Amino acid sequence: QVQIVESGGGLVQPGGSLRLSCAASGITFSLYDMAWYRQAPGKQRELVAAITIGDGTNYGDSVKGRFTVSRDNAKNTVYLQMNSLRPEDTAVYYCNADRKVRIVNFNYWGQGTQVTVSS
Repeated sequence: QVQIVESGGGLVQPGGSLRLSCAASGITFSLYDMAWYRQAPGKQRELVAAITIGDGTNYGDSVKGRFTVSRDNAKNTVYLQMNSLRPEDTAVYYCNADRKVRIVNFNYWGQGTQVTVSS
């Protein structure tokens, strides 16, 4: 079955860095657009960063210039490098895999990993 598993979250001080990883299995990873979303308490889930099968990238306005998304198709893994972290980056970060085949959409979510930015 399909498994999307995030790792790398934790507690970090403001200004620090973290790298999140998302390992996918049960799908042909190279055919999926991948994305990171986050959800803070009391807020809606928002797009953080996305990377297409052609390595095109897109970032949320609040993380541009600080976060970098990348993928390694050989390892079935997508990464999110987060630098210059701020308290407002505190959230549960979710990995998403998406593929559209004609009118059928295949979409999978991980269970999330907590990132807390605090001194």
